[in-house]
Amino acid sequence: MHDFHYYQNELYCEEVPIKRIADQMDTPFYLYSTHTLENHFKVFDSAFERIDHLTCFSVKATSNIAVIKIFINLGGGVDIVSGGELFRALNAGVDPCKVVFSGVGKQIRELEYALKEGILMFNVESTLELTTLNQVAAKLGRKAKIALRVNPHINSHTHPYISTGLMKSKFGIEIKRALEDYRDAKKLNHLEIIGVDCHIGSQITELQPFIETLRKLKELVLTLRQENIEIKYIDLGGGLGITYQQEHPPHPREYAAALIDEMKDLNCTLILEPGRVIAGNAGILVSKVLYLKEGTEKTFIIVDAAMNDLIRPSLYGAFQAIQPVIKTEEEEIVADVVGPICESGDFFAKDRRIPSLKPHDLIAIMSAGAYGFTMSSNYNSRPRVPEVLVRGKEFYVIRERETHEDLIRGENIPEFLSK
Repeated sequence: MHDFHYYQNELYCEEVPIKRIADQMDTPFYLYSTHTLENHFKVFDSAFERIDHLTCFSVKATSNIAVIKIFINLGGGVDIVSGGELFRALNAGVDPCKVVFSGVGKQIRELEYALKEGILMFNVESTLELTTLNQVAAKLGRKAKIALRVNPHINSHTHPYISTGLMKSKFGIEIKRALEDYRDAKKLNHLEIIGVDCHIGSQITELQPFIETLRKLKELVLTLRQENIEIKYIDLGGGLGITYQQEHPPHPREYAAALIDEMKDLNCTLILEPGRVIAGNAGILVSKVLYLKEGTEKTFIIVDAAMNDLIRPSLYGAFQAIQPVIKTEEEEIVADVVGPICESGDFFAKDRRIPSLKPHDLIAIMSAGAYGFTMSSNYNSRPRVPEVLVRGKEFYVIRERETHEDLIRGENIPEFLSK
């Protein structure tokens, strides 16, 4: 559920009419509901209350520090994949002891940064990363707490670009090799083994892949304990999907019940890294119609948002529902909803049945709260859009709209070109 709803044919976010925000902010902009973000986190986290667990929001999904702060205030941690995300989370006030660091290409400066801050755990993704982290920790006179990210060769039945648990994936260490790497890690003086990690993909709408994954991790944990390698944490990553169109993902309570049943007698703390399931339906992208272009083969609704603002439809062929901010009695038409960018891939919908729209009408591109703004860019030298957060009857700008001056900040013309 979410807090975007119609009242007298006008779309609201909580108690604020979206048109009012658009009148003050101009378009496009991202809009998030505080109540939805809080509620989704609480529902997810409370589903695991019967076992020791830590819910670490996946910062890559929605990285604004105000959004991160919402989850920190609710007792959550964060899952990060870069030094920049660590910087964001620390500025939002996260307890470093609730930070897990994933990612296949951690740079030495990022390892040093995280070690100095005292994070909970590094999810190590290769043999060479193990030895590199040990060297960095030795140089700093510290011990790095680690888990190995295990690749269990599980098909998560999601889009190939966001499936991460198969043998051909760049992520993690093949589960058959993991035991050998754990043995090697045990010999390294500046590493402390505390966990096993796994993440099989994103937008997963079935329980079985998670259950199969956890069963494989359990076998590994029991084997490690036979070799006196004690495991305190099992990090199952994230990946639980949401409804964009007609998907029927399991409710967090079903998800939790299945995992808790598998966790019996393991005596481990379960770490979870939800992102999309918390934030996806808590945010929208608001855009304005610029032109209606009727051709012999197609009708195009051209809006002021573009693929640089929300790339999921272009990148994945992903479905995003589109709703008018003001409902009318106009008949529906079949059209492509496209942006101004000079790419044929710049679209939000193709051959979509949609209410007939005219210039200046506002639309809401739904389910854009995760992997929306965080994947945006300045392609075509378009300033990135603002982010707005609603709480009750008030709204707050939590990220300013970029200016043309922001586009060239840091760029310089060498002296030889100025002559």
